[in-house]
Amino acid sequence: MAASAKTIPLESSNAISDWTVVLPRRGKRRRSFLKSKHPEQNQQPWAPTDLEMDLNRESKLMEKIQMCMKKLENSRFYHVLLDQVQSPPVLEAFLKVLGSESKMQMVVYGIGSIESYEPPRLQLSLAMLLKRKFSWIGDIEVFDPILSATESRLLENLGCSVLSVNEQGQRQASKPTLFFMPHCEAELYDNLVQANWRTERLNNIVLFGNSFGTYEEHVSEFRSSTIVDSSRHILAVRKFTHEFAINTVSDDYFGAFHDTSWHFFSIVALAALQFTSKTE
Repeated sequence: MAASAKTIPLESSNAISDWTVVLPRRGKRRRSFLKSKHPEQNQQPWAPTDLEMDLNRESKLMEKIQMCMKKLENSRFYHVLLDQVQSPPVLEAFLKVLGSESKMQMVVYGIGSIESYEPPRLQLSLAMLLKRKFSWIGDIEVFDPILSATESRLLENLGCSVLSVNEQGQRQASKPTLFFMPHCEAELYDNLVQANWRTERLNNIVLFGNSFGTYEEHVSEFRSSTIVDSSRHILAVRKFTHEFAINTVSDDYFGAFHDTSWHFFSIVALAALQFTSKTE
């Protein structure tokens, strides 16, 4: 599989996503996900279902994003998070993933509707501010099957690339990659880990998303087969995971970032990973 799906202009694609929208939740929607030992077989061409551009909506949405970025940039939450990223243990973990590379690409999955809800706007604003702050963060690619044509055009105007293929979260990290995925479904994280179930790929990943430690606690407490089935690779990779929880600081940012952590994977021997995979 190619390391990155091609991006194409909105007007040149007319296929729809393969994720099924089920239920709105905190500005996101629950989706169904495909699993396969061959991730490239699950990828589907995608384009917004509403192909009409609305310049007035786009202008209003740009104003909302700019206001949100300004609010976030001036917040204590943002400055506490910057201090965390620049602290020795976290910064060293980032630099270890970067290795000899000068840039770390960012892939944003499952952002939700940035037009309809504030949490996705805050999450997008944080991604944009992090890229502006740190020179080693490279290009940003974004995908969510519920993005409208207006939202997609706005993202492009912000300098992001909107993927034309639904990767089902199965991007293989052939180079250092920051996966920015706050509050995605467990299946999407599990797909990502499964698609990168090799030492060199997992070591190329930084994941900003739901705490894997919390998933482990839920399985231990509830032992639900549904939770176990949707998080098998999450649980298997936990022993190789260094997790740094973020501090939401105030209620203003709880909805967008609660229970979110930076995750780094440190696997020194393929044998250890293969041994873990036998427990699936």
